[in-house]
Amino acid sequence: MSDRILLRAMAFDGRHGALPGEKDAPQPFEVDVEMTLDLAPAGRADDLARTVDYGAVYRLVRRIVETTSRDLLEAIAEEIAAGILADWPAVGEVVVRVRKMRPPVDGPLAWAGVEVRRRPDGRSPA
Repeated sequence: MSDRILLRAMAFDGRHGALPGEKDAPQPFEVDVEMTLDLAPAGRADDLARTVDYGAVYRLVRRIVETTSRDLLEAIAEEIAAGILADWPAVGEVVVRVRKMRPPVDGPLAWAGVEVRRRPDGRSPA
């Protein structure tokens, strides 16, 4: 399946980090989501009920980034991927990228991030 729904550079403020002080004040994060599923039924019928409502995915991602507090970007990405796969069974694979826009490093760095790729069976694709 090569059909995909893409959400790029969703921007939120969250309180995540493993180092002292990182959770004291909100900091900027960006999230990308790619969902693989058959879009032909929705395209032929022009029917939102036959696809994934990306507004609902946006709200899920926002809730996770803005209202939870995790030490690791990996934990945020896993929670987002699991939520998408649980709420939309038609999704055959989801890719989630989470970027910390101001990582605590001693030098110039545009961002630090992780990418996870998950399927409904809970396994990472090879």
